[in-house]
Amino acid sequence: MTVVVKIGGARAVEPGGALADVAALVAEGEQVVVVHGGSTAVDDHLEALGETPEYVETPAGVVGRFTDERTMEIFEMVFGGLNTDLVAGLRAAGADAIGLSGVDGGLLTGSRKSAVRVIEDGKRKIRRGDHSGTIERVDAELLATLLDGGYTPVVTLPMLAADGTPVNADADRAAAAVAGALGATLVVLTDVPGILADPDDPATVIERAETPAEFERVEAAAEGFMTRKVMAAREAIDGGARAVVVADAGGERPVRAALDDGGTRIEPSALVDAGSASEGAGADADSSGATSEGDETTANEATESDA
Repeated sequence: MTVVVKIGGARAVEPGGALADVAALVAEGEQVVVVHGGSTAVDDHLEALGETPEYVETPAGVVGRFTDERTMEIFEMVFGGLNTDLVAGLRAAGADAIGLSGVDGGLLTGSRKSAVRVIEDGKRKIRRGDHSGTIERVDAELLATLLDGGYTPVVTLPMLAADGTPVNADADRAAAAVAGALGATLVVLTDVPGILADPDDPATVIERAETPAEFERVEAAAEGFMTRKVMAAREAIDGGARAVVVADAGGERPVRAALDDGGTRIEPSALVDAGSASEGAGADADSSGATSEGDETTANEATESDA
């Protein structure tokens, strides 16, 4: 079994348990790819420099980071450091980890979105100068070569735009693209126990979505950053992922717990078009699993996930 583990960037997400669990899964014979975010670390660095992180709202109501040139410089520095830390943690836990950005080997490629539609003061406007993009291709062959060689890839952004420019992208959707390209199970670790029917009550985890009606319930329950994770789950399954689990990063073995029915599990049967998606699982090495949904719903594709 191949598993893609998305480790979030929220301050409340402590990666130590997840890294030890990934190493344990690899020792048990599983192939694992780690994809990580780091939005809060970028914000912390900007604020330490006396700068204010900028977030914008799209006409669809999705909030995401606006990545100007200065923010992109900080982004590349911070994500490179986080990637090194995670690789070191995995190696200390016994996994032969190797760090990659989406630029390395052209792992994550796609188109750049330099202008985005936003809502400011109640009006629709176009903001230019955004360093963001949409992942359209994942080099699954590169990842498969590393996995077959016994390595555990740790993947981070930026992605590589068609013009050769490194640009930002959403980390949840990057993980979805990787899972779709590999035909893998995607485990999204965050700071809550799953998708909650009542966001204020951690005991209301929606355990499974196996039908379109159950997936509609998941979509209706998702709020804030969880909306992006549900969007990523749909894209992962549409791209060929075998299942998606959104679960708590805490605990001794959070990844194993997620695979053993922890958190919220979304099956391909939960999507109306699941039949065509599952038939193509893992078949196209260049498939990204990413779905273009129009400027109004993808203006935040430049954002790395907050959690």
